[in-house]
Amino acid sequence: MDHKTLPTLLAERSANHEQEVALRQKQLGIWHEVTWGEYSKKVNQLSIILSEYFDFYKGERLAIIADNRQEWVYTQLAAQSLGGVTVGIYPESLPEQIIFYLNDCKARIVLVDNQEQVDKLLGIEEQIPLVEQIIFFNKQGMRHYKHPKLVDFEDLLSDGILLLQDKAKFLVDPPEEVLENDPAIIAYSAATSGMPKGVILTHANLIDAAEGLLAIDNVKTKDDYFSFLPFAWIHEQILGIVTPLIKGVVVNFPERPHTVLGDLREIGPHTLLAPPRVYQSIMSSFTNRIEGASKFKKTIYNFFKKFGDKAARAELNKEPINFVDKAMYVLGDIIVFSAIRDHLGLARVKRAYVAGAALHPEAFYFYHSIGVNLKQTYGGTEVAGIAFVQRDKDVRAGSSGKALPNTLAKIGEDGAVYIKNSAVATNYIGGESTHGGDGWISLGDCGHLEDDGHLYVLDRLEDIIIAENGQVIYPRLIENKLKSNPYILEAVCFGQNKPYVTAMINMNWNSMGRWADKQRIAYTDYGELAKNNQVIEFLEQQVSLLMKDLPSFARVEKFTLLHRPFSIEEGELTRTYKIRRNFIEDRYRVLIDGMYTERESISVGSSEMDNVRVVQLNREQEVTL
Repeated sequence: MDHKTLPTLLAERSANHEQEVALRQKQLGIWHEVTWGEYSKKVNQLSIILSEYFDFYKGERLAIIADNRQEWVYTQLAAQSLGGVTVGIYPESLPEQIIFYLNDCKARIVLVDNQEQVDKLLGIEEQIPLVEQIIFFNKQGMRHYKHPKLVDFEDLLSDGILLLQDKAKFLVDPPEEVLENDPAIIAYSAATSGMPKGVILTHANLIDAAEGLLAIDNVKTKDDYFSFLPFAWIHEQILGIVTPLIKGVVVNFPERPHTVLGDLREIGPHTLLAPPRVYQSIMSSFTNRIEGASKFKKTIYNFFKKFGDKAARAELNKEPINFVDKAMYVLGDIIVFSAIRDHLGLARVKRAYVAGAALHPEAFYFYHSIGVNLKQTYGGTEVAGIAFVQRDKDVRAGSSGKALPNTLAKIGEDGAVYIKNSAVATNYIGGESTHGGDGWISLGDCGHLEDDGHLYVLDRLEDIIIAENGQVIYPRLIENKLKSNPYILEAVCFGQNKPYVTAMINMNWNSMGRWADKQRIAYTDYGELAKNNQVIEFLEQQVSLLMKDLPSFARVEKFTLLHRPFSIEEGELTRTYKIRRNFIEDRYRVLIDGMYTERESISVGSSEMDNVRVVQLNREQEVTL
């Protein structure tokens, strides 16, 4: 039997590439490098500590609540080298969410990065009775903490060096043999509805998922990868931990979450992974900068932009482009687009993956117009990340790409997308099967497959709207259309058994703020700006223009501009910024129902949502195209 596991991959890479750089961590403005040899040594030090000090055993679960740092990967590989299972928890999780995760996965040991996470755990200590040890690696503010469960990460590493000297046999003859089909991690699903489910993924699942992606994209040894999305997200596990072990990619960690954009520009990675919201934010920020640029810069950009747009449409729509337009695009790339990519930190990007949800087509045209190889993917936790990806030179706006080489796909009678491959997890925590026993799994989406293999995902099955007249409406398509506007950050559409479609909208605070400043509108915060009549009327115009491109039955007729943005903390978004539609429908039921009356304003029941204005779009926009 092939015993290829994540620890054996690390051992092989360390043995063959000991002095090559594996990780970079930015600290106090300086990038510190870690070689594969150092990486392996740290893992060995922690491994013997977990075994000797904490009696960590095969199959046991260790939870990690931290930002992406080298300490996370050391601890994960150390636990896995003993046959243990690591459970990633998003660092922004609220105490009640942490209680659920830790009790659900039954972790005895928890690694955290700082005082904030320690305080969270100590504050809920009585509600997480299984937790015996809390290991922390950022000492700032921790000097006077004397709790018996607290352990300093650096002290453990130092003790590990001494233990390995006394027990050298530990590395040659570890306590338990780890096999490829042993569990490696537990990753929790996004939970857009209901409670999150812990998916048990084996070493084989993770490695097969990474190798399937590597078979498509020519990732090279020593390529740079920028890891800023939480390792609790399965996609980041594959790109930030598993792929580097297989291929020798260098993983770069930002200093802090708020330094991500600056650190991205410094590294200029070859591969990037992000959910749609990140790419939307970068695009909106760039649009704002262009609007505020000098007349000369704006003129130069706008002149070459039309050639960038032509080149992007030719590429994405498989249309011909004449010699003059192509030559002007090349010239524009030299003068303008290369500088834009450099400014955004995308100068060296060979592939920028969109994961977690679909990005609206307009964004694809923008990124490809400036020379960024943006590629949509499709997958999920139960299939160990990415199962479909767009191929280079075969990117289509709206498509989720083609299945990876080791993946089969089919569409069920109900329109559901079904996937089958060796990366599919078998069970959730508690033993519940992830599929019906035949290996085929649905992630809950509906769509269609083209003859050439391109998958088009339409929406979540549970989110499809059946209008009062029986018309089938896919809200995601409308929402993506709305979010393509730089002044709209988020949108949620409704209309189940109703005569027309309505929407709740979050404005883009940065873009809207810049517009308001130009209009000399005085405001102090988000809520005040969202209540401003000029802002509402401006957004009414924007939404009306967007609706012209949609068939009459799918057009939004009324919308409300919320006085605060949806948030993760309020439970309205998942940790990867997916809308939790059922939660929002329950929370804002009064507001939604009010949009199907003649009322002009609605109060949700809180001071921050007092007198939300209902905007009726111009009926003239409802002419069928």
